[in-house]
Amino acid sequence: MTSRRSFLTTATTASLAFSALPLLGQQSKKFRLALIGSGWWGMNILREALGHGRVQVVALCDVDENVLANSLEDVKTESGDAAKGYKDYREMLAEAKPDLVIIATPDHWHALQSIACCKAGAHVFVEKPTGHTIHESRAMVQAAQQAGVTVQVGLHRRIGPHHVQAMDFLKSGKVGKVGMVRLFADSKGGPEAPKPNSKIPDGLDWDQWCGPAPLRPFNTKLHPGGWRHFLDYANGTLGDWGVHWLDQVLWWSGEKGPKKVFCTGGRPIFGPAILNDQEQTTDAPDHQVATFEFEQFTAVWEHRKFAENNNEKHKIGAYFYGEKGVLHIGWRDGWTFYPVNAKEAPTHGDHQLQEPDGHNISLLWADFIQAIETGRKPVADIESAHRSSCLPMLGMLSWKAGRSIAWDAETETILGDPEASKLLRRAYRPGWEYPSV
Repeated sequence: MTSRRSFLTTATTASLAFSALPLLGQQSKKFRLALIGSGWWGMNILREALGHGRVQVVALCDVDENVLANSLEDVKTESGDAAKGYKDYREMLAEAKPDLVIIATPDHWHALQSIACCKAGAHVFVEKPTGHTIHESRAMVQAAQQAGVTVQVGLHRRIGPHHVQAMDFLKSGKVGKVGMVRLFADSKGGPEAPKPNSKIPDGLDWDQWCGPAPLRPFNTKLHPGGWRHFLDYANGTLGDWGVHWLDQVLWWSGEKGPKKVFCTGGRPIFGPAILNDQEQTTDAPDHQVATFEFEQFTAVWEHRKFAENNNEKHKIGAYFYGEKGVLHIGWRDGWTFYPVNAKEAPTHGDHQLQEPDGHNISLLWADFIQAIETGRKPVADIESAHRSSCLPMLGMLSWKAGRSIAWDAETETILGDPEASKLLRRAYRPGWEYPSV
């Protein structure tokens, strides 16, 4: 059995090394930092940035006056920075002129806000996935390249120590040639009852929250937090969880994308989606299976939000099926290699996650700052993150089209299907301009 201690030592060393990254250039002036989307997760990222000691928070932006007021108070209390609050990110960029911007808004806002930040000359740390549609995402790449700024995307598993360990093990050849990858996540759930729509809370600009996406009646099932399962604003579990694990496939293979995609699924347990003036439910599938056909292997994503499989050892993550065995890369269960030869013991590495959230945002932020200062690409740069984000978006596109699609990853076009190609973008609400590609 390969020494488990050696893998843990390697991970600890890597963790310490990344933790030291912010010390580079520590005599330099602090970066002027702004946050767009100052809710729970946005403030989590901001606190990681403050913890590295290289930023001065100059502005916070949120369409909810109450959330904004609370976050401004928290920043003042925790750092002493007297940041200014804004409701409109465009006004914030013009007036505050930040060096760095964190974007932690719902997916339907990522493209317009990231592009505006790039054009303003700010480096961007934007949450995953890159965009809501593939053409939005490609426009983000182009904006970053044209502006010459650094964009880091929140795919923190690219830098998590046990993921780095497992990827090194996989690329070493110890798993053998991999013919199939299975990526999966399941959770508990059941039939979904519609929830009554309600009055827009005082202080919330709901029209601005919806922005370029369709304007729905306000509902607490949707905001705060539930928007990930409304397809006007995100891409369901496939877009939320799937992007992390599908990213592992491209990180390992170096591929730009699959040549064919087919996705099926529905809402047989949650029931039909409901949207009317009185009430609504989510409308994302309660389960999906998406098959991505690459040149040398097949990757399959599956999730369900019901019937959690308590008999399965690993409930989240990726299985890489190779000639010499099976490698599982997971979350809180670390990674494990199960050899084909039963006489060989499994090889395992524990996770080394930040608690209580179980992520590695601190390492990702440190890498972001070092990338800016050295001019190298960050580990989750906009180009690679765009290609990884395309995978769940292609899955959703196939699901919406109701058929398989042939994909040219070089040109980022759907072959021989003009109707499906229309789903690479979507119409924006009047008053908002879709980014050009």
